[in-house]
Amino acid sequence: MEKVNLKVEGMSCTNCALTIEKYLKKEGLQNVKVNFIGGDVSFDLSGNTSRQNIEKGIHDLGYHIHHEQDGHDHHGHSHSGGKLPFSNHLQRFWFCILFTAPLMIHMIPGIHIHFLMDPYVQLALTLPVYIVGMDFFGRSAIKSLFSGIPNMNVLVALGSSAAFVYSLAGLLMQRSADYLFFETACTTLTLVFLGNWMEDASVEKTQAALKSLAKSRKVMANMIAFDDKHQEQIFQIENTALHVGDLVLIRSGEHVPMDCKILWGDANVNEAIITGESIPVEKRMKDQLIGGSIIESGSVKAQVTAVGEDTVLAHILKLVQEAQSEKPPVQQLADKISAIFVPTVISIALITLAANYFIGDKSFGDSLLRSIAVLVISCPCAMGLATPAAIAVGLGRAAKNGVLFKNARSLEVFKDIRQVVFDKTGTLTTGLFQIENFHTVLDQEAFKAIAFSLEKYSNHPIAKSIVQSWKTKDEIRWASVEEVKGIGIRAVDKSGNTYFAGSYAVAAAFTKDDSHNVYLLRNNEWIGWINVTDEIRPEAKQVIALLKASKIKTILLSGDRKDKSQKVADFLGIDQVIAEQSPEQKLQQIAAFNAIAPTAMVGDGINDAPALAKATVGISLSDASQVAMHSAQVVLMNHGLKNMPLALGLGKHTYRTIQGNLFWAFAYNIVAIPVAAFGYLSPTFGALVMGLSDVVLAINSIRLNFKKVI
Repeated sequence: MEKVNLKVEGMSCTNCALTIEKYLKKEGLQNVKVNFIGGDVSFDLSGNTSRQNIEKGIHDLGYHIHHEQDGHDHHGHSHSGGKLPFSNHLQRFWFCILFTAPLMIHMIPGIHIHFLMDPYVQLALTLPVYIVGMDFFGRSAIKSLFSGIPNMNVLVALGSSAAFVYSLAGLLMQRSADYLFFETACTTLTLVFLGNWMEDASVEKTQAALKSLAKSRKVMANMIAFDDKHQEQIFQIENTALHVGDLVLIRSGEHVPMDCKILWGDANVNEAIITGESIPVEKRMKDQLIGGSIIESGSVKAQVTAVGEDTVLAHILKLVQEAQSEKPPVQQLADKISAIFVPTVISIALITLAANYFIGDKSFGDSLLRSIAVLVISCPCAMGLATPAAIAVGLGRAAKNGVLFKNARSLEVFKDIRQVVFDKTGTLTTGLFQIENFHTVLDQEAFKAIAFSLEKYSNHPIAKSIVQSWKTKDEIRWASVEEVKGIGIRAVDKSGNTYFAGSYAVAAAFTKDDSHNVYLLRNNEWIGWINVTDEIRPEAKQVIALLKASKIKTILLSGDRKDKSQKVADFLGIDQVIAEQSPEQKLQQIAAFNAIAPTAMVGDGINDAPALAKATVGISLSDASQVAMHSAQVVLMNHGLKNMPLALGLGKHTYRTIQGNLFWAFAYNIVAIPVAAFGYLSPTFGALVMGLSDVVLAINSIRLNFKKVI
């Protein structure tokens, strides 16, 4: 199966997304995700369906596929939508207001412009507005009806058409005095265009943080090449033209064009684009540079290691976009209501017309105005926008501050977290070990060579420190080697000798001294031990204090010895310690904690991966093992725990924002529809209020960018 990602323009509400989703699933596509805010559509394409046919089908629904080769950047919602030469709602509004303004002035009490009382003049002013309105709303409404999921444009088209046709009928019957509602049709369409533009502008701001990340992907690069005399030549090209293996020169103040590896020089690098941490990081030869980061001082020559969609920044953007396309549980109810909202409102409008005319003893014209007001004031978009807008802002702020949520569900479930479980080594501690001392029955150099040759196959921080300290050219070439999770490394040399390097569990049968970090065996005989020292992360104590202040229980779950784990827990103020646990035991412990209360697990090693996957929310560090990062739902990108309280705070406040948005969306419709039905709101005012209701949701969501969440 081929994974396809598309940028679709023209989606204005949840029903638009549901329409595309329904079409794609009808075509038999799997793993369909549609995000109407960002315009992102993704699906798995099977071999018997062509991408061209799918794109044509989406285009036939009334939406436009944006391609990079179109020659322009994608900027949010584009609403070309019809056959007329308008590219967005603001252009339509300015065109329509020229014809609507005289009619709106004429509607003001006490102002009577004689020539505007002529019904033919009103028809002439209304006709251009109605044509533009039907070009967009009418086309969109018809296509949504054919798709089986009517959108809000059905209500706008129906309401304005009712006013226009009723007025036109009165004009043809020479009874304009009783039938003249041209200004209602005109102002409704014009003000809905204005409201939609304000909505689009507000929703666009919810994507601001994500767009700032995306902009960092396009910069100029100083490419290094060599002429026929082997002289170094430097010339500028766009970073999008770089390939893996190309050489680049990056000077002070310049952006790193793509992911690179330093070949020469050293520099202080600002990686805030990824980590959210503005303090420069020192980089030297062989260190990796992340595309989009900035060289604060120094200059380097580097080799490109990844380009395009393979870079760290591109991967982060992709994960955030996929997370935005996810539907958390709270959104599912809103989607179900949105799907039936339009038919329900049309039914209410018909009941309003009949009740006012037959029961309320109102004229047909007044009854029609009230039913039109019901149609145009109703807002299914508000319910559809409530969750995606808040999630877009929450995910964007998180990404900008070095917290990567892999799915929207993680944001929502953070609100329920009552306990956080920490691994010790590499999580609460730096994992930057130094060898303190060692003892062996062998020659020291031979012992070091054995330890290096075994530990180079492990991702454990202790193993990495041994490999770094005892690197040798005389390493042993193993016939076979394997990592036993939670215990250590086992290998067999070409002569058939079996070696083991691991925790005390490896040597328990040979010694009662369990005070050392690493034990080595050869052919089931003890040959030595190694002790290392580690430092507690400087931010760990503050993080634990913040969690306890939020009444969240903290637990240390480690494979290390009880005394060492307890010492770290006592220093940090952790509530509970469970030590000397294998990966299987860690998994069982997390399952038990989950049964008591929703639990977050923070870890970094291969042995933490099962527990990270089992926890309510798994949190990994960016310098963790690949297995741990893939098992976790949240990744802290600043090489530490500093932003973990921010992740928890954003999760809680994002959910609160969603709750506030949904309350407003439901309350607005519950209150506004009856008010319109009883004649307290005109269609003109209703059209303006409808657009503003979405703006209120977007502004409330944007508050997440500035709100104190810790």
